[in-house]
Amino acid sequence: MSQRPITEDDLHAFVDQALAPERRGEVASYLKDHPDAAGRVAAFASQREQLRGALASIADEPVPAELNLSHIIEGRKRRPLRAWMAIAALLLVSIGGLGGWTVRSLLQGGSNGLSALAQEAAYSYGVYAPDRVRPVEIRASDSAELTQWVSGRLKRAVKVPDLSTSGYRLMGGRLVATSHGPAAMFMYDDDQGDRLVMLTRPMNSGSQDAPMMPHAAGDIAGFAWADRGMGYTLVGQLPGDTLRPIANEIRKQAGPI
Repeated sequence: MSQRPITEDDLHAFVDQALAPERRGEVASYLKDHPDAAGRVAAFASQREQLRGALASIADEPVPAELNLSHIIEGRKRRPLRAWMAIAALLLVSIGGLGGWTVRSLLQGGSNGLSALAQEAAYSYGVYAPDRVRPVEIRASDSAELTQWVSGRLKRAVKVPDLSTSGYRLMGGRLVATSHGPAAMFMYDDDQGDRLVMLTRPMNSGSQDAPMMPHAAGDIAGFAWADRGMGYTLVGQLPGDTLRPIANEIRKQAGPI
């Protein structure tokens, strides 16, 4: 039988019936010995059924005509080009205002320095943090393999920060692609299920060192900095005052190896 620890992802996958039979049996055995976890699973299952019941009345309804794909395509063909240009301009302004990124950087097709790193981290958080099945490629139980893998791909010695003193445990990590090359992404969570993402990669020649700067994209906030040619950023759906001391802890641990 596998000795892998039971994670929050396993509990959600258990409720969604998305586990392999062997792993499902392991989780079931774990729940028998951990009543607190069993209570959370029961709550997850109840919420799932309530949501299913609330949507049952509309699940079998036909798609409204205005949402039919062929109808949408035909409508777009008829819409004047000027209207599309106005919509595009409005969208760019909205993204710039809500996300904290400038319209100029969007029009340039990607920025450099800490701004680019912050955008990459926010995007990675938005893609992987909500994933309850496989948010990381290599789990914390194989942290040595994870460190070796990302260090080899980034061609730099990478440390995996220990955030246990801040109340966060390592879930694992993966490599993510960016317009500036591969980056290492590490994910953490706490007892409330809040998740944080740290992203690190080599910086370009003009951004070898940079002081810590706050950034925000919608409801995702964080801090980014560069030190000796490596860029770092921590992001999460938490207030900046909460994230800052955690980012400082990462900066302390990410010194020379």
